[in-house]
Amino acid sequence: MVLRKGRTPEQIGDLQWRKMKRTLIALSVLVLAVLACQIEAQPGAAVTPAFTMAAPAQRDLPISDRGTQNQELLVALFQDVNPGVVAIKTVGEQAGSLGSGFVFDAQGHIVTNYHVVEGSKQVEVDFISGYKTYGTIIGTDLDSDLAVIKVTAPAEELHPLPLGNSDALQIGQTVIAIGNPFGLNSSMTTGIVSALGRTLDSMHASSGGGFFTAGDIIQTDAAINPGNSGGPLFNLDGEVIGITRAIRTVNETSSGEPLNSGIGFAISSNIVKRVVPVLIEKGKYDYPYLGMSSMDEFSLPVIEALGLKVFNGAYVTGVVKGGPADKAGLKAGDKPTSITGMLAGGDLITAIDGRPILTFDDLLRYLINNKSPGDTVVLTVLRGEETLDITVTLAKRPQ
Repeated sequence: MVLRKGRTPEQIGDLQWRKMKRTLIALSVLVLAVLACQIEAQPGAAVTPAFTMAAPAQRDLPISDRGTQNQELLVALFQDVNPGVVAIKTVGEQAGSLGSGFVFDAQGHIVTNYHVVEGSKQVEVDFISGYKTYGTIIGTDLDSDLAVIKVTAPAEELHPLPLGNSDALQIGQTVIAIGNPFGLNSSMTTGIVSALGRTLDSMHASSGGGFFTAGDIIQTDAAINPGNSGGPLFNLDGEVIGITRAIRTVNETSSGEPLNSGIGFAISSNIVKRVVPVLIEKGKYDYPYLGMSSMDEFSLPVIEALGLKVFNGAYVTGVVKGGPADKAGLKAGDKPTSITGMLAGGDLITAIDGRPILTFDDLLRYLINNKSPGDTVVLTVLRGEETLDITVTLAKRPQ
């Protein structure tokens, strides 16, 4: 044994005991930590982590390797799905419109936006291999802004893309857009899901002079520009979860074309699943119709003026005479308030078929994704101090 200067054998023994004691304490703490983990993992004990950790394989990688792995994922995704994305060009008298689309099935059905092919009966469809063919428009839907084109092409040119479940999307999830912005074929951009359940005006004019509403719209910050319209929006599994439709912007090119500002909109894939097969079969799709109007959201002054007791729901601002809501007894506001044009006394819809709704957008999203003309729904409404359940038989939107 080598003794350090100035320490007696007794002092060294005391030091060794203290070190051993610290080791024993550390081991005891470790055992307790392991036991705690085992206790938390027992069946029936629900554990909600504060955040989700990366998968161990990813977490253990150096940052540079993680970036390489993510990059390789995007590269592989592009190579896998891009053969199913096409460019669409209008021909004839309507020549000049440019958009995107994707292969829906092996029978040669191509899906795009209605506004890309509006006014045309035939278009040019360009595949990434260089193959080009004419396509015939066989179905259109002005409410969702969808159109189906039929092409005759060799089997090796047709690469159908799988549709994902847009109801499973979460805000913050990564999405990828592929299309032909400004005619730049096969351009890929990435972003996230910025919001879900948005609404936009459809292209279907109503008899009142306005437009019906398109619902279940996905908002994304993935770069979308003129020429992207009708192209697919993917999740990281390579599934189409939306079809790019529009952007909101105050910027434009020197020729007046709108420029991306980080707010883009896409038609959800679950709407595509419902609508496109019917367009292929019948050429058109009928949406459920309530025959009422509402407001997107309430400000506090509006809530106070209307005398509402809750902050959420769809307030009935108007009921179409003879429509489904009118026949069921739904009531619109009829009492003047301190706000010009705002009438109090209307029903506040708080749930549909037992599902609570926060806004009119929620109501519309449920109807579009779950109901058809002829179906019934039960609306839970707050009328003054009274809660009522009103059954409504849905009609189809007037043409």
